[in-house]
Amino acid sequence: MPGKYYEELETGQKFKHSNGRTVTEMDNVLFSMLTMNSQPLHSNQDFASKSQFGQRIVNGVFVLGLVVGLSVPELTEGTIVATLGYDRVIAPHPAFHGDTIYAESEVLEKRESKSHPEAGLVRLKHWGRKPDGTLVIEFERTVMFLKKGVA
Repeated sequence: MPGKYYEELETGQKFKHSNGRTVTEMDNVLFSMLTMNSQPLHSNQDFASKSQFGQRIVNGVFVLGLVVGLSVPELTEGTIVATLGYDRVIAPHPAFHGDTIYAESEVLEKRESKSHPEAGLVRLKHWGRKPDGTLVIEFERTVMFLKKGVA
């Protein structure tokens, strides 16, 4: 399914994205090491086992990126110029190795771009949840969407 163009989005519109993704140990450790994040809660089972979580937790920046990625097929695939910013990021519960994450999105507001007549700005809210509904991340982002037939 292709992404949505600016004109196809309406304030209040909600998307429950169809694909989920199970997070693996490799995802977490590789992402943490690639980004030079040496936090032992992500990579050291002995250390993490003595934490309040009792096990390693998934890197929150990976979870944020995963939720954005899960939204792409139904929302932005081929129809955006760029993400302009992220706001109000919260992670109320951790994700662990083996957790499957599902994403939902809502259009919060939209407006014409003053500097790019071929595009409009859309503020989105995203949620990442485990299958039981546990919220692992919530955030907003501003995206510049292309307009239909204008390029």
